[in-house]
Amino acid sequence: MKFKILHENAERMRIHLLQNRMSYEQADTLFYYLQSQECITFVKVNERTCNATIRYYGDRREILRLLREFGYDRIQVPAEVIENSSRALNHEYQGKVVDHIVFHYARRWFLPYPLRYAYIAYRAAGYVLKGLKCLFAGKIEVPVLDATAISVSMIRGDISTASSVMFMLGIGELLEDWTHKKSVADLAGTMALNVSHVWVKTEQGEILMPANKVQQGDTIIVHMGTVIPFDGVVSEGEAMVNQASLTGESVAVRKAEDSTVYAGTTIEEGELTIVVKKAGGGSRYEKIVTMIEETEKLKSGLESKAEHLADKLVPYCLGGTALTYFLTGNVTKALSVLMVDYSCALKLAMPVSVLSAIREAKQHELTVKGGKFLEAVAEADTIVFDKTGTLTKAQPTVAGVIPFDSQSPDELLRIAACLEEHFPHSVARAVVEAAKDKKLVHEEMHSKVEYIVAHGIATKIGEKRAIIGSAHFVFDDEHCSIPENKRELYETLPKEYSHLYLAIDGMLAAVICIEDPLREEAEGVVTTLKKMGLKVVMMTGDSDRTARAIAECVGVDEYYSEVLPEDKADFVEKEKAMGRRVIMIGDGINDSPALSAADVGIAISDGAELAREIADITVGKDDLYQLVILRLLSERLMKRIRRNYRSIVGFNSLLIALGIGGIIQPTASALLHNTSTLFIGMSGMTNLLE
Repeated sequence: MKFKILHENAERMRIHLLQNRMSYEQADTLFYYLQSQECITFVKVNERTCNATIRYYGDRREILRLLREFGYDRIQVPAEVIENSSRALNHEYQGKVVDHIVFHYARRWFLPYPLRYAYIAYRAAGYVLKGLKCLFAGKIEVPVLDATAISVSMIRGDISTASSVMFMLGIGELLEDWTHKKSVADLAGTMALNVSHVWVKTEQGEILMPANKVQQGDTIIVHMGTVIPFDGVVSEGEAMVNQASLTGESVAVRKAEDSTVYAGTTIEEGELTIVVKKAGGGSRYEKIVTMIEETEKLKSGLESKAEHLADKLVPYCLGGTALTYFLTGNVTKALSVLMVDYSCALKLAMPVSVLSAIREAKQHELTVKGGKFLEAVAEADTIVFDKTGTLTKAQPTVAGVIPFDSQSPDELLRIAACLEEHFPHSVARAVVEAAKDKKLVHEEMHSKVEYIVAHGIATKIGEKRAIIGSAHFVFDDEHCSIPENKRELYETLPKEYSHLYLAIDGMLAAVICIEDPLREEAEGVVTTLKKMGLKVVMMTGDSDRTARAIAECVGVDEYYSEVLPEDKADFVEKEKAMGRRVIMIGDGINDSPALSAADVGIAISDGAELAREIADITVGKDDLYQLVILRLLSERLMKRIRRNYRSIVGFNSLLIALGIGGIIQPTASALLHNTSTLFIGMSGMTNLLE
C-alpha cells in the first residue's frame, strides 16, 4: 500500500493513503487489519479523507512494514465485520443533521413569510397530533408538553419561537436515534457468531469442517456446551437449548426431532443432529438487534428511573405554567415556564450516556449486553473467579503422560485426544493440541460420547468403558481402581501440575499432567480490584493443594477448592442473600450456573461457548486488566448519569425562575433549554476513560 506520513510523534502516526477515494468496505478492511496487530493499540480510519490514525508500541519500522505489506485483496475479513459496520449509518445521520440545520436557516432567511408560516403550521400540526394521541391514551407525557409549547407559540403568532422549538426537538431526535442505532449495531456486531469449525455428518462419519464450507441442506452435529452455528431443523437427538442470546429467556428450552433451532443459541444438555436451513447464521444479527431494542431488562436502574421521572414531571410543568398565568396574568411569563421542561433532557441524556458507554466498552474489547450490567459492575462488592482459564492462562499445556498400563504414553495420549476433541474446554484443547504436536492421528474409535458436567467424559471403546476426567469422577463416582503394582507411582505424581485421569475398563490407564501457569497479570489485577473495594474470591474444582498455592500467589480474600458447579452457584446466591452484589467470572460449561445466578456474569472469550452466551459481559482480550477497565468505566458512567441529572434539574430550574421573573423571554428560554439539552447529550457521547 502506498501512503505518506502526515504527522507523527512518540508512538502515534497519522497517514494519508495515496488513493482517490476509499469505500466503506476498504475502510473496514484496513481497520480490521491494523486492529488485529498486537503492536497497535488504537486505530481510526476516515474514509472521506483517506486518512488513518494509529497508536502503537514498539518499533516504528514494524508499523511501516505492516502498512507497506497491506493490500485490500490480501486480507480476508469476516463477513460479519463488513455487514455490521456502522460507517454507512454514520454517513447517513451526518447528512441528516447537516440537512436539518441548513434547511432550517435557509427557510428563515429566504422563504417568504406566508410560505414559512404555512410550513411551520404544517410541522406544528404533527407535534399537536402526537400530543393529542398521548392525551387520548390517558397519558400526560413529553409529547403533550411539546405540543402545548408549540401550540401556544403559534396562537400568539410567535412562529420564530415555535420554529426554534421544533428545530431543537428535531436535532435532539436525530442525535438520539443516531447514537441509539449506532450503539445497538456495534453491540449486535460484537455478539455475532464466531464459529470457525463444525462437525458435519457424512457417509464416512463425523468430519470437522470449516464453518464457511457448510451449505444449506448439510447435516451437522452439535454437542453439549457448544453454540448452534446455523438456523435449522432437528433431525435426531434431544437437548435443552439456551436461547437467552436471542430471546432473553433464562430457562433452557427442550428441542427434539422436527424442532426449529436458531444460530447463536447454545446446547446446555444433550446433543442434536441438525439439517441446516440457512447457512451463515444470517438471521441472528436481526434477532439480536430486535432483542436489544425491545427489552427493558437491559436498561440500568438509574436510566429507567430517569425516564419514568421525565414523564412524571410533565404534569408539574403544565401545572406550573397554569399557576404562573393565574398569579401574574402574564402569558409571556407562563410561556417561559412552558418552554422549559426537565423531561426532554432526561430522556435524551441518560440513554445516550449508557449506549455510548457500551460502545466505548466495545473499543476495549468488552461486550456488554445492556446498561443494567454496567450499573451492577459499578455497585458490586464481591467478585468470584473461577481458576482454570481465568486466573490461570486460557491455554494450559500437557507436560507429560504417565502410563499405568502396558500401552505407550503416545497411544494413551491419542485415546485421550480422541475423547476430548468433542468438547470446548481449555484442558480438552490442551490434550488435543499435544496429540497434534506429536502428529498422533486420532480417528474415531469410540461410541457416542457422554459429557458429565464438571466431572469428565464417558464412552465405550469396543466393549470397554473409557472415562477421562477428575479424580473425584474416576475414583469416587466411577469406582475405578489403581493397578496394585503402580500404587507407589500414583502416590508420587508431580505436585506442580494439575492431573487429568484416563481409565479404561474400570482401571486407571494414564495420568495426564497439565501445566496450567498463572497469568502474569493475575496478582496485580486482584490487588487493584481489592483496592477498588471488592472482596475477591476464587473457586475451583481442583485439589486443595493446587488451589491453596494459586490463592496465596494472587492474594485472594477467600478460596474454595474441589467445588461442583452447584457449589459455585450456591455461594453466589448466599452472597446475594446477605445483600451483596456479585460478579462471577468464568470460562467453562461448569461455570454457567454461577454466571446465571450472579448479578453480572462475565465470560472469558476463549472459554466455552455456553459460558459466553449465558454471560452478561464478555472479555474479548486475553488480559485480566480489562476487568479493571470495566469497573472504572462503570463507575464513571454512574457518576456521569448522576452529574447529568443534577445539571438538568439545576439549569432548567434556573431558567424557569428567570422566566417567571420576566428576566428572559420565552424564545430565550426555549433556546437555552434546548441548547443545554443538546450540550448534555453531546457530552454524554464522549469517552469516559480519556
